[in-house]
Amino acid sequence: MKNQPTEKNQLHPRNSHRSGYDFDGLVVACPELKPFVFTNQYETQTIDFSNTEAVKLLNKALLQSYGITYWDIPPTYLCPPIPGRVDYIHYLADLLATNNNGIIPTSETVQGLDIGIGANCIYPILGNAIYGWSFVGTETDDNALQNCKKIISHNPHLIDAISLQLQTEPRFIFKNIITAEDKFAFTICNPPFHASEAEASKANLRKINTLQNTKSIRPELNFGGQNAELWCDGGEIKFITQMIFESAKYAKQVLWFTTLVSKKDNLHWKF
Repeated sequence: MKNQPTEKNQLHPRNSHRSGYDFDGLVVACPELKPFVFTNQYETQTIDFSNTEAVKLLNKALLQSYGITYWDIPPTYLCPPIPGRVDYIHYLADLLATNNNGIIPTSETVQGLDIGIGANCIYPILGNAIYGWSFVGTETDDNALQNCKKIISHNPHLIDAISLQLQTEPRFIFKNIITAEDKFAFTICNPPFHASEAEASKANLRKINTLQNTKSIRPELNFGGQNAELWCDGGEIKFITQMIFESAKYAKQVLWFTTLVSKKDNLHWKF
């Protein structure tokens, strides 16, 4: 008998992925995933998470439970792990509830600003599916925005819920995006982790070696990722510092400015 996956207690209590992946159900939702599913040494169904195609198809299957009938990303673009992105949305909902008498606001009148939406459109998809929020997604990469546009057009319920905006000056985050008339309940961001391409490649190789328990593999990005998605000059600290600096100008137009912080040591940084 196959062992049932243990509950992932580190995930938010409302996260539907706490019980792990139901691969039998996911294969029904996305038959293309089936060749990538296998039973590991612990008699548990899984996939090779260092295989970018397998991870992309897993995401495609998972997103069907969020009402997404079409989802795809071009090769080399970031393919985000869904459970972690869902966690961010739930914790953000808890934060919004603190300004709403303890009640999570759930409607398209709650508008968020996704800084660096990428080609995957993941935060607006999840935020709209789970809580009904609407989003403006920004990007410095027009090719990524075009892919988001394709995802949105193939899922008609997203057309009025997600709008896209190109940031024409990459050194800025909110400038050119937030206008005098805009009001946002929150900003959301998954900032570039690394300070250079070399640093990103080194970190990714460590991740793949951990996944496959071998050092004799090609250093290919596990979840993909373009330059602006994975690294920027100064890395995460500089990006978040710039965000904090710019946020002061828009303090009356945004209720909560939020971002992921990928490196624990950076939480002690004096921004």
